[in-house]
Amino acid sequence: MTAEPLFTLTAGPVQPSAETIRSLATPVYDQFDPYFLELYEDTTENLRIAMGVSSAPVIMHGEAVLGLEAAAASLIARDDVVLNLASGVYGKGYGYWADRYCRELLEIEVPYNEVIEPAAVEAMFVERPDIAVVAVVHSETPSGTLNPVGDIAAICDKNGALLIVDAVSSFGAVEVDFEGWPADLVVVGPQKALGGPPGLSLLYVSEDAWAKIDANPDAPTASMLSISDWRNAHKAEVKFPFTPSTVEIYALNSTVDQYLREGPEAAWTRHDRVAAATRAGIKGLGLELWPVNEAICSPALTAFKLPDGSSGADVRQHCREHYGVMISGGYGELTDSLLRIGHMGPTAHPIFSAVSVAAVGQTLLDLGVEVDVGSGVAAAMARVAEPAA
Repeated sequence: MTAEPLFTLTAGPVQPSAETIRSLATPVYDQFDPYFLELYEDTTENLRIAMGVSSAPVIMHGEAVLGLEAAAASLIARDDVVLNLASGVYGKGYGYWADRYCRELLEIEVPYNEVIEPAAVEAMFVERPDIAVVAVVHSETPSGTLNPVGDIAAICDKNGALLIVDAVSSFGAVEVDFEGWPADLVVVGPQKALGGPPGLSLLYVSEDAWAKIDANPDAPTASMLSISDWRNAHKAEVKFPFTPSTVEIYALNSTVDQYLREGPEAAWTRHDRVAAATRAGIKGLGLELWPVNEAICSPALTAFKLPDGSSGADVRQHCREHYGVMISGGYGELTDSLLRIGHMGPTAHPIFSAVSVAAVGQTLLDLGVEVDVGSGVAAAMARVAEPAA
């Protein structure tokens, strides 16, 4: 049996906090037990507060990919023209779902070390004012980039298009301004910056999005992909469409409570600080960040170019076996291009930037790549030591 890693510093799922892990030991009560019904309602209300929205979010019982596909199936009608914004593997992939349900799929695609330019979205609306739905990934996890969703949302709103946002790895690490942007259907996952286990999809649905879903004859009902079935499931008097993931709700209740106790702004600042330290450490090693410029880097993870002649699989294996640190490789077509260090949720604390940089640096040195481990660690710690703004 392979030994457990000492540190899981991947792009997610992350290692939950001790408090969250303890919550998973709560007895599994019947879904109709008054205790669980009250807990479910309280958890939904706390999640609403954490999201900063005016209406109850929807909890779907399956990892965030369920919510993302459900968003496409529910919001996109058969006569819709959809604009998909692809700045990475996940953004590109969303277009395949959207294409199943729409009349025509348009796409703006940029190199996967860049982000979507709002001006390109504006130009597309000039060319195609019939666009009804736009889809974008906020934090493109496979690339370590952060799209300017606020600017994109304003353009969509001005042109009367509904906006689907994948905020799975951004919520909790950076501000996600659901109603202020505004966005219409936003999918969040608990297993990234919130620091919970995977297993749930957390959805914000605007009133305009609900109206579109209600009017869409093809929106799933009585289905695993149905958002509507779970719209009022948080109310104690409403029966669940099927058995909810009780243990996952215990964990979600714990992670949201921790997030609210810390305060959203404090959590965003913490993620920013550790991300900056990790990027400084990677550059101090003599390595190059994957995003074309540091201004577009996501605070949830750091992606950096794989050194010439190196094998990502070998680096990750050596790092884990010799130093107990698990990091992520590239994903999809980026498999042989980059490596990724996650700093989300409980791992977004200063010391982990030094741990990750030291382990990656020494691994590369062991494998014959010339890096300066001391300079890398020193650069990371220098950023950590800077007074908080």
